[in-house]
Amino acid sequence: MSSLTYDLTLAGLSVGSAAALTGIGLVVTYRATGVLNFAHGAVAMVCAYALRQLVVEWGWPLWAGAAMTLLVLAPAIGMALERFVFRPLSVLGGDPAQTLVASIGVFVLLVGGAALLWGQGARDDAPELLVAADPWGQLAVVLVLAAAVGAVIRWTRFGRELRAVVDDRQLAVLGGIDADRVAAAGWAFGSFTAGLTGVLLAPYVRLDPYGLPLLVMEVVAVAVAARMRSLPVAVVTALGIGVAQSQVTRLHPRGWGEPLLQAVGANLFVVALLIAALALPRVGTRDALPRTATARVPTPLGAWIVAWVLFLLPLGFAGADLHTSVQVPALAVVLLSLVVVTGRGGQISLGQAAYAGLGALFTALLAAGRFPGLPRLPELAALALAVLLVAPLGLLTGWPAISRKGLALALATFAVGVGVSRFVFAQPYATSGLALGRPAGFDDDRAYYVLELALLGAALLAARALRTGRTGRALAALRDHESGASASGVRVPALKLAAFVSGAALAALGGGMLGMGLRAFDPAAFDPVRGLLWFAAVVVLGADSTLGALAAAALLVGLDAGARGGVAAALIGVLAVLVGRFPGGPYEALRSAATRLRPAGRARLTERGEAVRRYLRRTATGPAPVAPAPSAVAAHSPRPSRQPPTSDRPILSAHALRAGYGGFRALDGVDLQVAPARITAIVGPNGAGKSTLFHCLAGTLRPAHGRIRYGDRDITRLPAHTRARLGIARTFQQLAVFPALTVAENIRVGAEQGRVGDPAAVDRALRLLGLDSVWDAPAAGLPTGTLRRVELARVLAGSPRVLLLDEPAAGLDTGEVAALARLLKALAADGTALLVVEHDLDLVADLADVVHVMTAGRIVASGPPAHVLDALDARETPV
Repeated sequence: MSSLTYDLTLAGLSVGSAAALTGIGLVVTYRATGVLNFAHGAVAMVCAYALRQLVVEWGWPLWAGAAMTLLVLAPAIGMALERFVFRPLSVLGGDPAQTLVASIGVFVLLVGGAALLWGQGARDDAPELLVAADPWGQLAVVLVLAAAVGAVIRWTRFGRELRAVVDDRQLAVLGGIDADRVAAAGWAFGSFTAGLTGVLLAPYVRLDPYGLPLLVMEVVAVAVAARMRSLPVAVVTALGIGVAQSQVTRLHPRGWGEPLLQAVGANLFVVALLIAALALPRVGTRDALPRTATARVPTPLGAWIVAWVLFLLPLGFAGADLHTSVQVPALAVVLLSLVVVTGRGGQISLGQAAYAGLGALFTALLAAGRFPGLPRLPELAALALAVLLVAPLGLLTGWPAISRKGLALALATFAVGVGVSRFVFAQPYATSGLALGRPAGFDDDRAYYVLELALLGAALLAARALRTGRTGRALAALRDHESGASASGVRVPALKLAAFVSGAALAALGGGMLGMGLRAFDPAAFDPVRGLLWFAAVVVLGADSTLGALAAAALLVGLDAGARGGVAAALIGVLAVLVGRFPGGPYEALRSAATRLRPAGRARLTERGEAVRRYLRRTATGPAPVAPAPSAVAAHSPRPSRQPPTSDRPILSAHALRAGYGGFRALDGVDLQVAPARITAIVGPNGAGKSTLFHCLAGTLRPAHGRIRYGDRDITRLPAHTRARLGIARTFQQLAVFPALTVAENIRVGAEQGRVGDPAAVDRALRLLGLDSVWDAPAAGLPTGTLRRVELARVLAGSPRVLLLDEPAAGLDTGEVAALARLLKALAADGTALLVVEHDLDLVADLADVVHVMTAGRIVASGPPAHVLDALDARETPV
């Protein structure tokens, strides 16, 4: 028994050492560049293939091939990626959205390139390094590498520069540090560890373009467990999981638990990945998808006609051509699920292949009568029921999306996809002996293709319904500015769940159709690598374009069928690597280029020019108009008019609020009252806690202590969208508009999601804020002053009772500030309670009834503006 334990421990150390190498490489790359390298496994696979090519095919000595692969090729790959892929993205702004997509694109490109060069078949003759046969040697290599890297980071000049770049890249550059050199070194070392992992693992696993990259990516759990920072934690975690996975193999329970324990024992790193991605503190919280910079442009009718003609052409095919074409509509439905989740909802999802596979699996089980508790069903009924069964499973990825985004959400969805693949699709007890027929009357390829077109049409209608109307506007708002959408009253958590559930249903429908087209359930058709390829294809061809999904399906199926396998993946990878150049997709890039090249038409006046022309026309026919009085502005208020309340009882109050970030206390026992028909202002230096107080009042931040009341109701624990529907609205210091929507659509979001649903509120808000002339203009193309008015108009369209304004005059000129002051006074005269944070003390003195001065998280002075501001000027407190 002790000998068995020792042998299993050695085997576990061997596996854990390879995982530790992966963890070290990922951590170093992330710390040097801020990029979680999704292509790490693909680099490992390429290096393993390169060593085999040098040693087995070309007859190089093993030591020479290993030196060339590990000391030249692997670092060169890393430095090339940094120089030609990620450095341009950093120069363009370092958007984590584009960086993540580019990383996935590199993965897809390397996998496709390897399939083109070496074929898709598995190889079992990979050369074995001397150290690979000795677990203790592998462990020594890992410990030496970890110690060396730790020493370099802690005690050398380069380590100090690395820490500086990680803390603040821009500040480090200003301090004279060559951040590009640091990033290049990080990428070179990360690729070296990837190459070492690949050549160590290749002799013991299937060397193929898909299996080895996925195997390496499964062990990303060790880097996540280390919070992408601690090398010792990554090494210890990897070794611990490796030894535990080996020891589990000695357990042999009887009964139903045997296959489950065997699956867990063989995939303990996958279990760790699920736990690390779903349960541990999040890694990366910034946005994960490129956002559209222009309003949504409808696809020309001609493009749809061409698309449908091309999709109808296969009806004239015969034989193998038609059999291949059958896969296109099914895959298009799967890709439409990504359009819904990614393009419409702005949520990253790397696990859609899992839902497609579950749709195919459930359809096959239901049609065969093997689904527990249900009788055998006809194929169409089985497909419909499979969609209904899989749709709720979208909560597996939708629920983490409520509190995660960016890299954290990418890891969570990827973990779910890998988990389903390993614990369902790869298990014989779930998939053995399954065959899947076609519905009665549609057995022929041509007849089945007609059925697929009908189902594709229904899926397109469903996707269109999620783009138009109230739901479409809410999804666009969620995608463009999540905090702004929540502050407008959009139920963000419920909308995210709805997007993932709808996406799971569409993916299940497409997966079932794909299985019927192939007449079998093929687990390889739904592995997680396919999911990454599908995601990259949808993003690069236009994440918000249903036509892009159709084009991606035709491209993926057509290229791989008409050329050598891997061409489609290589092409999609190249486009994904270049995603930073055209985040809206190739169609958007072509449309923008055509617009720039189009001869200029009749010149149009700017918004200010239009205003001047209207003024001149009025003065030519009569006396110039004067500025409206507050009562006149109130008459056009976008909410039902009411008499100002006579009570001074506060409508919104905060009591003993405390809040902080880490060890810093931003609010320290703040008491505040906001009364109706009053304008309350808060002033103070930067860092005083003004914005934190706003976040607490609006519901985007929950205070650590204290309570917030709205009238007689305690709202301390209510989320932002609920407070907006109660009548508490806010604007943001940084503009919160939705660039994919027009001005009128932005305002309509507030009218539809606010406290009072008033169909006429949009027109009144447009008139009130002087936005009539730009009502149909894309919000993305407007100047800052106009966008401030758009944001305020959206807020007012919801008929708020309390209005929280965070620096509303920022970006406005003198005339616009004066008009804003008149409007705010009119709103207060109409009974609205206003709380304003503003740096313009002249505006505060003109507006406010009560002024509070904040310093170091406390209110240190309160009273009428004349008294408080005079005292503030006397002390020369900066604001």
